[in-house]
Amino acid sequence: MDKVRVGIVGCGGMARSHASRFNMILDRVEISAVCDIIIERAQNVAELLPNEPLVTPDYKEMYDHVDAVLLVLPHQTHYQATLDFLNAGKHVLVEKPMANSEQECLEMIQCAKDNDRVLMVAYCMRFHPLVCKLKELLDDKTYGDCFQLSIWTEQLTKYPPDHWASSAATLGGGQLFSHGCHYVDLLLWILGKPVRGIHLGTNFGTPWMEREGTSNVTIEFEGGVMGYHMGTWGARGTRLRYSFHAHCTEGMLEIDLRKGQLILHSKHAVHDPGRTDTAQNEEVLVEVPHAKPTEVEMIHFIDCIKTGEKPLTDPVGSLEGLQVIWKLYEAEEKHELADLAGMGIGSLDL
Repeated sequence: MDKVRVGIVGCGGMARSHASRFNMILDRVEISAVCDIIIERAQNVAELLPNEPLVTPDYKEMYDHVDAVLLVLPHQTHYQATLDFLNAGKHVLVEKPMANSEQECLEMIQCAKDNDRVLMVAYCMRFHPLVCKLKELLDDKTYGDCFQLSIWTEQLTKYPPDHWASSAATLGGGQLFSHGCHYVDLLLWILGKPVRGIHLGTNFGTPWMEREGTSNVTIEFEGGVMGYHMGTWGARGTRLRYSFHAHCTEGMLEIDLRKGQLILHSKHAVHDPGRTDTAQNEEVLVEVPHAKPTEVEMIHFIDCIKTGEKPLTDPVGSLEGLQVIWKLYEAEEKHELADLAGMGIGSLDL
């Protein structure tokens, strides 16, 4: 097949964003069907596409029209929809987080194996060119050894009380599980094996959230490297927005996603309260102001379908990241540090 027929299931705001960004890959995919239980939302997404896809409120009507699907659904529905499409012989790119329980994730992994289909999880930040370049520089120790990687994500995300994302049961947790999973995944991918960690969260400032709307995670990795993520859905204002700081022994690398820049900060004088000449150099190493990682992610998904290559964001690695989050939640409830030894990406033999 020249073009892979892809269906979009779930046509809320995120799906509209995906659909509007697929222009650069329409030579490789055809968005052949769109589905939402609110048919008007599906029609709105269809209007963004150059062809005339099937529009339906029932995803089972898509089976004869697609080779693969992008599932952009409420978290609690990922499991059943993924199984249904895999069992129908379709490849699946499911939005993060993969599912709301370990057992559901394990059954999804097994179902993909049984049906010899590609199952990939949409951790799009691994495909962002600035994140990829940061990882390359850290892996190569271009600016020495990294000893602290900090990630901030500050936004205002507010749901009505009866929305599925306000409920811990349907969301699968709080801000950490829903959105912070992106950045725990990146910390594990970039820094390696975790040793121990702690999570503290609160819904103070985000009373619409049953569980935390603001989350702080600190993880110690093998070798003493530290990783940190602070995320909030309660930001009424922000300076950092989406920022990464990688402190290395020969400088600090910063990603400013808003500006689309990877910046090197270097040659800072040793701190001395009596000195004022502590200027440092700043150099923009890479500038990608309009990066579209979801398109790169979809290209990778299509390549995996055609070649049989294992996805970069495969379901086993995605489960391993969620296991770390569940362990952090469990330790938080007990007011303990989480023992993360033996966990992380590459820890499961499935």
